[in-house]
Amino acid sequence: MTAIPMTLPTAADRAAPAPEPPSHFIRHIVRRDVAAGKHGGQVVTRFPPEPNGYLHIGHAKSIFLNFGIAAEFGGRTHLRYDDTNPAKEEQKYIDAIERDLAWLGCSWSHLRHASDYFEALYRCALKLIRQGDAYVCDLSADEVRAARGTLTEPGRDSPWRDRKVAENLDLFARMRAGEFPDGSRTLRARIDMAAANINLRDPAIYRIRRLAHPRTGEAWCIYPMYDFAHGISDAFEGITHSLCTLEFEDHRPLYDWFLDRLDIENDPELTAPLRDAGLWLPPSRPEQIEFARLNLDYTVLSKRRLNELVNGGHVEGWDDPRLPTLAGFRRRGYTPEALRAFCELIGISKQESVIPMEVLENALRDDLNRRAPRRMAVLRPLKVVLVDYPQGQSETISAANHPQDETLGSREIPFGRELYIERDDFDIDPPKGFHRLKPGGEVRLRNAYIIRCEKAIAGPDGGIAELHCTYDPASKSGLPGAARKVKGTIHWVSARHAIDAEIRLYDRLFTVPYPAADKNRDFKEFLNPESLVTLAGAKLEPALAAAAGGEALQFERQGYFTPDRDSTAGRPVFNRAVSLRDTWGRKAG
Repeated sequence: MTAIPMTLPTAADRAAPAPEPPSHFIRHIVRRDVAAGKHGGQVVTRFPPEPNGYLHIGHAKSIFLNFGIAAEFGGRTHLRYDDTNPAKEEQKYIDAIERDLAWLGCSWSHLRHASDYFEALYRCALKLIRQGDAYVCDLSADEVRAARGTLTEPGRDSPWRDRKVAENLDLFARMRAGEFPDGSRTLRARIDMAAANINLRDPAIYRIRRLAHPRTGEAWCIYPMYDFAHGISDAFEGITHSLCTLEFEDHRPLYDWFLDRLDIENDPELTAPLRDAGLWLPPSRPEQIEFARLNLDYTVLSKRRLNELVNGGHVEGWDDPRLPTLAGFRRRGYTPEALRAFCELIGISKQESVIPMEVLENALRDDLNRRAPRRMAVLRPLKVVLVDYPQGQSETISAANHPQDETLGSREIPFGRELYIERDDFDIDPPKGFHRLKPGGEVRLRNAYIIRCEKAIAGPDGGIAELHCTYDPASKSGLPGAARKVKGTIHWVSARHAIDAEIRLYDRLFTVPYPAADKNRDFKEFLNPESLVTLAGAKLEPALAAAAGGEALQFERQGYFTPDRDSTAGRPVFNRAVSLRDTWGRKAG
């Protein structure tokens, strides 16, 4: 079977003009800035992940915003790794981030690391010291916290706040040289210990940590703090609009304070190390703009909690299809187009909210309904013998690959005397309104014949082992007799030609919408024991043997599925990305 491309635009799609990007307040700000010639009319954004875990659905919102805004206004987007904490960062996370961005279709113009700027950041710290805007403090971390104050009480000045510039320069140079133990000294900004915004109460900007860095090795034993490095790195790269989530709103005054004190655009001495390393770009005075992050129910998006799930063995790994990581969504069968549509649907605002999982699932259903070829698969098989179908005979049934898209063509499905149907499609004592197979009842086999159940054969356990049925040769789809109507139509596969497969049915990872809301309980108490159901004995139509990794398929009446990486040549494994309709509400109720 030829793999079907993931995106299949129709002639009408190709002729139609590109849709107008959804409007939101950040787009209005950028449009206004461009029109006014601010930043020279340029738009430069960045996506700055910390390489200490995999990207998740929350990052997707930021990715589409940063890359989308820059592309819309003819600008560029940088990928910059915030690797200022060597205790947590690993190459495997960098590799995973770049795979995810490529999968989403995002290309960056420049690849940078915060560690590229360590020498230039050090020079920035020296400038602050010379200006009297920073000092070396001997308080421990606990003492700093105790002196910081509260929202209603001002903080207390450090006893070392008024050290002379020369002494601070000497101590900071000795910090860099490794003369002092970890945690014994920090470099702090001298701002205002009585500031209403606690972030401005003399924050630490450098700390001593004797840890080898993945890129710089043991060249440094002092590392810059995020609030110091982030905005300065933006300026070094010429970023114009630094788009952040709302938790950074209270940090914006500090972001601006560093940039105002340093005046990087007009001080070439600060960027000289970047020129020497071939990393120089025209610096900027960036503006930080905040938006509400993406929150999704029935899951967790905290990297710390995701780490607990992975390292605790509660899930298979970072790409477990139950996790909200981009790698997990990709493996489960989600498409970049569905994630983009979802992010556009929920929009960009300043209002924090929690998005229902079914909104995301519906975005995937809408996308795959248009593109996914149809196939037949029996997940819980029950054998059917057509007692009046000729022994040894077989035929092929023609079936369209998509009911609304003729360009996807058709396929031939083998049909014979023995079939499999879904066990749930038979009931020996059915309730009222049951329109599937029952004793003495008739159903149409999808694209094939009408059959009638004559006898149900019990197995040794007392359950139904197989059905004996008759078929109406004149009722074959496409023949004049096919006009005869019955109320039910069910799917099937030929027993002789069926492929054995393992099917993995995924559902919500937690049983409650907000698993981390109760601070007195471990969020893992709410893990859903039925978030993965594995069916080992499924029967598939033969065309599915050639399904390619990443290919999206609709199993008729079952949902949307994709081959898993655990598949082998003799035994495919399929993951259900999403069912055909939302059934969670009924189960939860």
